[in-house]
Amino acid sequence: MAIVKPFKAVRATRDKVSLVSSRSYEDYTPAELGAQLDFNPYSFLHIINQGYKHQREVSDTIRFGNVHKKYNEFKEQEIFIKDKNPAYYIYKKITPQHTFCGIIAATSIEDYLNNTIKKHEGTLHKREELFENYLKATGFNTEPVLLTYPDNDEIQNIIQNIQKERAEYEFTSNDKKSHLLWVVNDPKDVEALENAFQKVESIYIADGHHRSASSHLLLQDFSKDNEQHTGEEPYNYFMSYLIPESNLKISEFNRLIKDLNGLSTSDFIEKLSEWFFIENLGQQLFKPDEMHTFSMYLENDFYKLSLKKEHYKFTDPLSELDPQILFDTVLNPILGIEDLRYDTRISYFNGKNDGVHLKNGVDTGEYKVAFGLYPVSVQQLKQIADANLQMPPKSTYIEPKLRSGITIYEFTE
Repeated sequence: MAIVKPFKAVRATRDKVSLVSSRSYEDYTPAELGAQLDFNPYSFLHIINQGYKHQREVSDTIRFGNVHKKYNEFKEQEIFIKDKNPAYYIYKKITPQHTFCGIIAATSIEDYLNNTIKKHEGTLHKREELFENYLKATGFNTEPVLLTYPDNDEIQNIIQNIQKERAEYEFTSNDKKSHLLWVVNDPKDVEALENAFQKVESIYIADGHHRSASSHLLLQDFSKDNEQHTGEEPYNYFMSYLIPESNLKISEFNRLIKDLNGLSTSDFIEKLSEWFFIENLGQQLFKPDEMHTFSMYLENDFYKLSLKKEHYKFTDPLSELDPQILFDTVLNPILGIEDLRYDTRISYFNGKNDGVHLKNGVDTGEYKVAFGLYPVSVQQLKQIADANLQMPPKSTYIEPKLRSGITIYEFTE
């Protein structure tokens, strides 16, 4: 039984939301970031990325405190307002390739702990603590954890009926993507959604494992310091965007390696042949079209690598995962890469584009060899989570990516 609650979001006014909302500041080039901050006084980037003109090292305490101060300034200027009644928020994002539609809500940290909300990635405690300190200092979160649930006709029918009404927000961002938001605060609709989610047995984290873990740390700290703790305070929940699994889009992360670990090209290919059937495709661009098949670009040629399944044993859902197979057969034993998070010899590029970026990375001389993977499926993600296993880092690039500043979750009333 999943606990999915409405909450009182802080939101930009209807006339300013298109100016306020932003992509993650890491997605902007320095020139784009500068232009946004120079010419758009309402951008959420003013809150989360201050001091861009005079970048200097400051402590996290000072930086997070400045975020809190700027956020309060936006509220005082009534750029942001807080909803008076708890609500669910139906958010639709339309791109040239896909339409995503789900529900922004408050999900229970208790469900995170009892494994109703299931995980497929490990987390770094240092990053958990850093984000917890950020949440504690700023008092809000604007990046929902992306959750997915099995397709559900009851929830879908409620969503479709609500969308017959006019959206509260409807705007197109500079990247030519459309955004619509419906505020669901009618008591009948709220009750219907809450009851429908109570029938959902399991929800899966698609993206946001560190944000979820950090919210758990925040709950521990706040509840310990609150003598009147009831379990219903906002810090008992975290903001999430819940989307049916058929509406989730998963792309691969490809791997680029800087050297062959001292091997000659012929020796490297010979070692690969122990695990793979190898087909040299020359300059023919190749992108894997099925599981357990990989592309490789090496010295001006594309190769198709097909796993020799009689040599490789599938023992659990993790062993069937292509990022794990590549690590177990190539990256670790042949190329000597032991730590996928920190080894500087490996880089990752998401597979939203074709294989040209792999070719370019090798042709420029920055990398020696590149591997393209087939995307992990939603079913594989669920199998990993159900088995309490963890995917290798950078196994999935998951969409949708949400804009900051559309809905904001505060941890105090």
